[in-house]
Amino acid sequence: MNFNKHSNLIGTHALLSPSSYHWVNYDDDKLDRIYFTQQASKRGVDLHLLAQEAIRLGVRLPEVDKTLNQYVNDAIGFRMTPEQMLYYSPNCFGTADAIAYRRNTLRIHDLKTGTTQSSMTQLEIYVALFCLEYKMRPFELEVETRIYQNDEILTHVPDPDVIFHIMDKIVTFDKRINYLRMEDSV
Repeated sequence: MNFNKHSNLIGTHALLSPSSYHWVNYDDDKLDRIYFTQQASKRGVDLHLLAQEAIRLGVRLPEVDKTLNQYVNDAIGFRMTPEQMLYYSPNCFGTADAIAYRRNTLRIHDLKTGTTQSSMTQLEIYVALFCLEYKMRPFELEVETRIYQNDEILTHVPDPDVIFHIMDKIVTFDKRINYLRMEDSV
């Protein structure tokens, strides 16, 4: 049999996928929620791409109290780098939405486009990754993190002890994962 080729679908996932089979038990309301959640997620990706380009090009948005506008304008004002990968190992890395490091001050900003309550822990992990990658000690840095969500700006100055603890956990868990991989391959 010559099977049909669907090369345009490689790397994509269907909402009604066999591997995500729980949808067979959904009612209309549950399907609606899942659909709109997926659409909001796609919109979030698009808004991040728009913000990244605006920051990269230095294009300020109108000065209004809207999440995207505040995020983009602040990132431009602080001369931040958008969508910067922070890497410790293949087991632990992530992309900071916007980051800057100047005169011993680290700034990390995060754009949240959904309504789910966010946590500064994610940004503290970015700070820990920065410290690990660039061989910095959290006790010797000035750090400010911000979350932009729901037309508000949440600002946080992480405790260096918390960052140090996260750094230690990354290193410890990375070693553990590598050990488990080694044991699993034997």
